[in-house]
Amino acid sequence: MTSIGILGAGRVGANLAGKLSAAGHHVVLGRRSPTEQPAAVAEGTGPRVSFADQRTTARTADIVINATPGDSALDLLAGLRTELAGKILIDASNATRDLGDITTARATEAMILVVPHVLRRHGFRPFAVSLAR
Repeated sequence: MTSIGILGAGRVGANLAGKLSAAGHHVVLGRRSPTEQPAAVAEGTGPRVSFADQRTTARTADIVINATPGDSALDLLAGLRTELAGKILIDASNATRDLGDITTARATEAMILVVPHVLRRHGFRPFAVSLAR
């Protein structure tokens, strides 16, 4: 079974975890401090969601979603370079710094075309996720 790890358990990470859990996937939410989980995050995520530190989450998941704040995301991902090697990384942060030699899509539409193909190739059935404020 393919495992999904989400780095960050804030509004975006917790909502993604809840939707993925509701779709039947087991998800690990990677937090800076996994032992201190707010009741609201734990309650809104579902029974198939567990918590771990970010390094463990990146090391053990097959697919990793980065849902950390954009101003610190690049430093976090650079620090997890070894753990992320060979993984599928989906970045849901808004990077606020120069990405250097990292090629990025400039439109949401580009990811809508790419993600279902990547997911199918790894045995997942794509589904829609909608985040509302």
